[in-house]
Amino acid sequence: MDWFHYRFHSVWDLDAPPDTVYAALARVEDYPGWWPQVREVTLLGEDMGSARFRSFLPYELRAWARTRRQDPIARVLEVDLRGDLEGWARWTVTARKGGGEGGGGSTRAVYDQEVEVRKPLMRWLAPLARPLFRANHAAMMRAGHRGLAAKLGRE
Repeated sequence: MDWFHYRFHSVWDLDAPPDTVYAALARVEDYPGWWPQVREVTLLGEDMGSARFRSFLPYELRAWARTRRQDPIARVLEVDLRGDLEGWARWTVTARKGGGEGGGGSTRAVYDQEVEVRKPLMRWLAPLARPLFRANHAAMMRAGHRGLAAKLGRE
């Protein structure tokens, strides 16, 4: 088993049009306003930025992201990650069955991530703490889902 390699898959069903959800996810600089575990996002140019994350475990992660794909027609956002996490992450936004294309209805936002943890403390603790790291990520994703749902409900 590769203790440092992680694959994550999350599905967020949201009561908002797909184009609205895609636009909200594309504005990464706004994440700290609705996603509590995203502590800071700094844009470093048109296609690059950095972020700090912290969930319930007492450690912080810092990553730099470079846009790999930003496609508003296909509604796909994908980045390469470097720093404490190295790999990639992708949002794929689609209309949910019974929803609508663009103008109304509901949306499914699928998050996929494949990373290797580079943070020394996490690598050292990985053989014992891997289940906690996965639970920490799951808690972060649940909070993000709730935060985005609330934000979209206010708009």
